[in-house]
Amino acid sequence: MRVLIVGYGMVGHRCAELLAQLGPSTEVVVLAKEARPAYDRVHLTSLFGGATESDLSYQDPPGVSVHLGDEAASLDRQARTVTTASGAIHPYDVLILATGSRPFVPPVPGHELAGCFVYRTVEDVDAIKAYAAERAAGETVGAVVGGGLLGLEAAGALSSLGLTTHVIEFSPRLMPLQVDDAGGLALRQRIEELGVAVHTGTRTEAVHAGEDGTAAVMLLAAGEEQRELRTDLVVFAAGVRPWDTLGREHGLELGERGGIRIDEHCRTSDPHVYAVGECAQAVDGRVYGLVAPGYAQAETAVRHILDREPRPFLGADLSTKLKLLGVDVASFGDAFGVTKGARTTLYADESQGLYKKLVVTEQGELLGGILVGDAASYDVLKPMVGSGVALPTAPIQLLLPAADGEGAAALGVGSLPDSATICSCHNVSKGELLHAITGEGCATVSALKSCTRAGTGCGSCVPMLGKILDAAGVEQSTALCPHFTQSRADLYEIVLVRGITTFAQLVAEHGVAAAGREGCEICKPAVASILASLSGRLFGPTHILDGEQAALQDTNDHFLGNLQRNGSYSVVPRIPGGEITPEKLIVIGEVARDFGLYTKITGGQRIDLLGARVEQLPAIWKRLVDAGFESGHAYGKAVRTVKSCVGSSWCRYGVQDSLKMAIDLELRYRGLRSPHKIKAAVSGCARECAEAQGKDIGVIATENGWNLYVGGNGGFRPRHADLFAKDLTEVELIRAIDRFLMFYIRTADRLERTATWIERIEGGLDHIKAVVLEDSLGLGEELDGLMAAHVAHYTDEWRAALGDPETLSRFVSFVNAPQDADPSIEFTAERDQIKPLLTIGRAEDLVGAR
Repeated sequence: MRVLIVGYGMVGHRCAELLAQLGPSTEVVVLAKEARPAYDRVHLTSLFGGATESDLSYQDPPGVSVHLGDEAASLDRQARTVTTASGAIHPYDVLILATGSRPFVPPVPGHELAGCFVYRTVEDVDAIKAYAAERAAGETVGAVVGGGLLGLEAAGALSSLGLTTHVIEFSPRLMPLQVDDAGGLALRQRIEELGVAVHTGTRTEAVHAGEDGTAAVMLLAAGEEQRELRTDLVVFAAGVRPWDTLGREHGLELGERGGIRIDEHCRTSDPHVYAVGECAQAVDGRVYGLVAPGYAQAETAVRHILDREPRPFLGADLSTKLKLLGVDVASFGDAFGVTKGARTTLYADESQGLYKKLVVTEQGELLGGILVGDAASYDVLKPMVGSGVALPTAPIQLLLPAADGEGAAALGVGSLPDSATICSCHNVSKGELLHAITGEGCATVSALKSCTRAGTGCGSCVPMLGKILDAAGVEQSTALCPHFTQSRADLYEIVLVRGITTFAQLVAEHGVAAAGREGCEICKPAVASILASLSGRLFGPTHILDGEQAALQDTNDHFLGNLQRNGSYSVVPRIPGGEITPEKLIVIGEVARDFGLYTKITGGQRIDLLGARVEQLPAIWKRLVDAGFESGHAYGKAVRTVKSCVGSSWCRYGVQDSLKMAIDLELRYRGLRSPHKIKAAVSGCARECAEAQGKDIGVIATENGWNLYVGGNGGFRPRHADLFAKDLTEVELIRAIDRFLMFYIRTADRLERTATWIERIEGGLDHIKAVVLEDSLGLGEELDGLMAAHVAHYTDEWRAALGDPETLSRFVSFVNAPQDADPSIEFTAERDQIKPLLTIGRAEDLVGAR
């Protein structure tokens, strides 16, 4: 059987994946409109936070033939063929249409102007980023038309680019399909506190061009009142429409509002043609715009095609949990209480921007709910919907903060029946997870994900997987590695309390004897980091390459530079706050020229010099150190940079001197070793040009002082930072950051970012606030002392290495190489020296060599 799939988005890829798994003898061919492999469209926003296209890309399933960049143009249902834009003809026995949807752009005059975009694909993201970068000078204004899920994601993207952002929503509230009026009000309050202007109950009447022909002014209307909004960039995110063109043009039955009509097995009016995802209208009349229903339809269609115990698709759960602009929002089940006899319980705290609502039956069974500002209880509440089990306590107790009531912890995993759906994306129940644990030996979250696919979709159910393992009595080891039964946090305490100064002593006294005393690639750099973070407290200034320490370091720390893909190293001098003199700029340019290095201005306001050979590093450092530079620690798990705008020193919008604050913080925390890299930023006003809410430590100036945010990061799963404290004085701010950093270093796991640490640690952000701001554990004085010791004993690692002949002796390309480069070693530059290639010796000298 030959199955042809048209469309290679997330649902099309899932169809191909299931066909490869369940029908390995089936010939599967995929036609893709986009010229790139399938990718995770749910996390498209992460491309604005540092993720790359490859981070989002999926692998093609084995045995599947994929044709990229060749859109299906026509369908011949009689001959059972599809012809593509290139003229290629593809026959099929079964056709699956997974063409998805297209953005809906309201018929607004001027929507076609340059500077107007939609937000749907990687190309859209690239276009928005490029256009915003061209207009980076001065204040740049971005407007998003649409205040639903996609619109708020787009607003977050524009805000992360440093644009002054406006959201225009026609409905009287944000996210009208997911939250009620009160929930929309709480969401609006939280988003406006982040500096995003919200216009609800407002129409976009037109977009007018400026003198250069690009979007410049939007005409808005609220009721009979009209006003203008200056803008540089407009994103239309007002919804989507099914991409049902093939069905529409070739006689397939459609729904009243579009979408190819399907039955409970996802068959269209042609029994040889199936439709899944956003191009299909299900039997309940809905066109589902979420990935979980699309995955369910894919499984239904594939199982029916292969006759493998098909499960009819009669409808889907529309539950949603997201962090939009750093605000937790969740909606699940019958959130609006439309079920007959439904009863509603509410909890709201306007001062905190919190709104929580539960809808239950007369018998106390949970029907649905809405959570805004705090969605921590979503994991245990959502699986209770439709479980047929009454809540174990009064609904209000599940909504109150933990300090005031039992909280959602009263539920627990044990309250859930085996039929409760834990992973909506892949329809995995608690019973299936328990079977994987007891029947198939899955003993870790990673094993459960691999075995059941739970947690591999949107990822919101991952915390529940760990709780189910705990409830099943599976002891999840916290051992750092085979050499230590303790966690990293436990080892930190041992080193601190016992005053241990070497790895050898630690492994001898507290290691696993049977595993040996050599250590491994896990424990050696982890212990090296602990020793480095405590060196000021335990034994004064020391160098990470002194004595035994050198053998513990990973490749980057071993040579105080980042190893590049071609074997060369990068050199990144510290430039606090991005502030630099012309003289220092000239030195960097001369060093790059003299050593043939590629130069790159980084997003952290520094200059990266790439392509240095190992033996060149000390000579490069010498030139830079003599000019007043020091190591920027770009190679270490340490505090990296503190990014800054120019603040009140130059900017007409600045309310505090953010540049001075950024420099002070970077100089205070430079070289502080930690479980993972730490990035920080300081913005001089709510316009957030330094992107502080995407950093581990974010500081934003207010008229009354400084707001502190923690736990943000970019990467594959970006996370907005959480507001930690408001309107702090400079002294209060520094003390809070000191204690936060030292508590993180003390309790975090190996290679655990602050974002993950906050979500994992018992009590979460509230517990950390209590420790740092209220000294609830009585650790404040000790944390202050640890930071004071670090500041007092800081030394520049480059300068120290240059002053130690033994350390310098390590910097050679080969073990027996002289200090100066061997002239027989030829280095060939490629692409203007971006990728130096190393040729070891001459071929004639190597013939017959042993």
